[in-house]
Amino acid sequence: MARRNSRSLWSEKILKGSVANSATPASHGRRNYIGHILGIDPSLRGSGLAVIMLDGISDPKLCASRTLKLSDKLSMPDCLGEIYKAVADFIEEWPIRHVALEQTIYVQNFQTAMILGAARGAAIAATSVLGKPVFEYPPLRVKQAVVGFGRASKEQVGGMMRQILSLPTTLPFDESDAAAVAMCHAYTWRE
Repeated sequence: MARRNSRSLWSEKILKGSVANSATPASHGRRNYIGHILGIDPSLRGSGLAVIMLDGISDPKLCASRTLKLSDKLSMPDCLGEIYKAVADFIEEWPIRHVALEQTIYVQNFQTAMILGAARGAAIAATSVLGKPVFEYPPLRVKQAVVGFGRASKEQVGGMMRQILSLPTTLPFDESDAAAVAMCHAYTWRE
């Protein structure tokens, strides 16, 4: 019998839907995530937002998604305000239970790290003010959870999110990344 790697095994589980549905309260003391998750892929000028709903019975559903595109003419403080407002609007519009956020990856440029940190801070501030718990995941873990491979491309993440959520078309990259963070949280969260 041919030996299969962890990537192919994980991909099979995702495609069969067994990752979200395999664990029951009696097995391993884990219950499936039920509720709405707001996934956020923060960026100063192109933040992705996606709301995923899981009911524990049917497949995960994409309720809403948006890429917050902000003009280069907008100042950094104004961009941060827009990020705050967009996150707050999603939390107020949907019955969000948890917020999942992609952690900042290693960047060589100090200025870029500061800008990404500020964008994340605006999203986290809105979440905190509205009383929702925030969970952060590194990009490698997100990709492992939804694709089965930590170095997956944006195209691969988008393709898997299209399959997992049964979408007619692939989401824009920022939105599929946000949806992937939400699904990572659904797959790995423990009550």
